[in-house]
This record gives sequence, C-alpha cells and structure tokens, in this order.
Amino acid sequence: MAVINHDTLLAPYACRAAHSRGRLVVEVESPSRTPFQRDRDRILRSGAFRKLKYKTQVFVYHEGDYFRTRLTHSLEVAQIARSICRALALNDDLAEAVALAHDLGHAPFGHAGEDALNHAMASYGGFRHNEQTFRILTCLERRYAEFDGLNLTWETLEGVVKHNGPFTPPPAIQEYQRHYDLECQTWPSAEAQVAALADDIAYNNHDLDDGLRAHLFTIDDMSEAPLVGRIVAAVRAKYPNLERARLIHETIRRLIDAMVTDLLAETERRLKALAPLSPTEIRLAGGPVVAFSAPMAQEEKALRAFLKERMYRHFRVNRETSKARRVVVDLFSLFMAEPTCLPTEWQGYLRAFIGEAEMIGRARTIADYIAGMTDRYALLEYRRLFNMDARV
Repeated sequence: MAVINHDTLLAPYACRAAHSRGRLVVEVESPSRTPFQRDRDRILRSGAFRKLKYKTQVFVYHEGDYFRTRLTHSLEVAQIARSICRALALNDDLAEAVALAHDLGHAPFGHAGEDALNHAMASYGGFRHNEQTFRILTCLERRYAEFDGLNLTWETLEGVVKHNGPFTPPPAIQEYQRHYDLECQTWPSAEAQVAALADDIAYNNHDLDDGLRAHLFTIDDMSEAPLVGRIVAAVRAKYPNLERARLIHETIRRLIDAMVTDLLAETERRLKALAPLSPTEIRLAGGPVVAFSAPMAQEEKALRAFLKERMYRHFRVNRETSKARRVVVDLFSLFMAEPTCLPTEWQGYLRAFIGEAEMIGRARTIADYIAGMTDRYALLEYRRLFNMDARV
C-alpha cells in the first residue's frame, strides 16, 4: 500500500511530509503513513498520552467525570487545529501531532502542580511543563528497541518546543541541539502556530463551559466579557425560552466559531501581505503569521481576565489547588530525603549520578517521577507514604 500524497493540495508555505528534515535516529519510513502521521500515532500510543486521562485541566479528577481533563483538552485542540489547517491549506497531520503532544509534560493537578514542582526544584534548575514535554518526547518514553523517546521528526519537535515563538532554550534542549538543531531563534512553522492558537481557543471555551457547569459563575456574569456577552444576548434573542444546558452549548459553539473565523481572516491577510513561498519564509518572517485580529486579541484578553477572576481564583478552586500543592511538595521532599522510598525502577535511574551531579540528578529524576503521575496516583502515593494505615 502506497502513502496517499496530500502534499499537492497544500499551500507552498505548508510543511510537506516528503520534505521533512527527518529524525535524529534514521529509520525506514512507513509505506502506508507519512512521517507526520507516524509521529501522531506514536504520541497517541505513548504512556504519557494515556495518563492525560487522569490529569487535571482546572478541577482535580474526582471533582466530576464531566469536566475536562488534559486528555479531552488535547483532543479538542487537535480538532480545532486540523480544521484551521484544512481551511488554510496547511499540513493538518503535523498540526495534529503538535497539538496532541503539547501538554504531555504537565504535572498532576494542573498549573498548581507545576508551580509546586517548580518551587521544589528551584535549586535544581526549576520545572517547566514545556521542557518536560520535550524530555518525554526525546528520552523519558522508554518503549522502542533502538532509541529512547519517540524519535519524532524535526518538524514535530520544532513545533512542540517553540509553538509560542522564538525562545532561549533551557539546558536540556541546549544539550539536544548539539545533535539536532531545532533553530530556537526562529519562528515555528505555520502548522505549529495554528496549534498554539487552537490551544488558546480550546481552553478559553472549555473553561467557560466547565466554570458554568461547576456553578462558579452564571451566564449573566459572562456579560462582563464583551465578546461572550454579545453572543449570549444574540442566542437569547433568537431562542428566548432555551433551557440552560442548550443555551450554554449554543454560546460556546458560537464563541469558538467567532474566534476561528477571525483567526482565519487575519491569517489570510498576513499571508497575502507576506506572500511566502516556503516554510522557511514563514520561520524567518520576524513575527507570527497565524494570529487573531487586534480587536479579537483584546477581547480574548478580556475573556482570560474574566476566567482568572471568576474561575481560577474562586475559593473552591483555591482550596483544591492548595491541597494539590501540599501533595506535590511533600512527595518531593520525602523522596529527596529518602530516595529508597522510590519504586525500584526509579532508584535504578539514580545510580547514573555521582559526585557533584548526584543531588541535581536525584532532584530531576524525582521531578520526572512526580510529573509523570496522574492526579489519582499522586493522591494514592501520598496516602501510602504519609498514612500509617495505608497499604504500601
């Protein structure tokens, strides 16, 4: 079976699978899947991806089965990214791979867990979920016979590490770049830029949905956010007797459509002005080509401010995140003081570090272990280690 060649349908500035820069470890490519499709499949089958099912987006997993998790969020981001790419004649397989991988490095308990782990790791290089995602993709997934990590293509790794734009790489990525330069000083592909904004669209909208479902704020409260308020008013005007659940869904779907429509129009305007003829011209453009218009960017900023005030700082969320931070910090402190409490496999990883590197290596290994936990596994480990009546 031959690979179906979709490259001929793509814009000249789209990333073509046939022109991929390849993988760090050279492999014979699949006769039935493009390199980017193969990347997507490896991400989907990774252990880190499966764990996203029980990793928090905002609410801890036991708060309710209907709230988003990192897994459902990643799937929503991938869906939005694919739709945008098809409208722009970009490579939707590449954007999907980047979207599915972008949250793999998150610690348990969402941003509260990341902040707690970053604080605990302050003397050892800190903790950032983007860097952790890179570590998972390049070394922590230990499944394949010939390499650690997933050995993804250059384009997928580039999209994951710099989907938000050029940056100064941290030590872990600097070390990797000695073998495989990801050109962190340039902008990423248009596909990676799409994945980044699909992420913004997805979490803004599903956090509104989850916040309403959790009764942290009301539909009337949303009138404070300009764009959302207008959409709610339009839905109520057309469907005055619509039940609450349908009103929420109709509002969210219209909000997603408004943001995607604006992004497509602004991106097409920028592409027309730049007239790029290759992915390289996108990377060297000096700024993003995929973007919201200035008015939409301001309204999206106002929406974030609304969610920050009404949801992320709500006392019920604060109480859960406070408990979550204590779990992460206490686990880290215990394992640092008593590494023999780590599972045998993880104790084995510590033997590679000696001399001055021992404590830094121990801290990073423990951070890897904790970051890989789901919410419920972290709570289970906490009970095992701090409750005298718990089974170990």
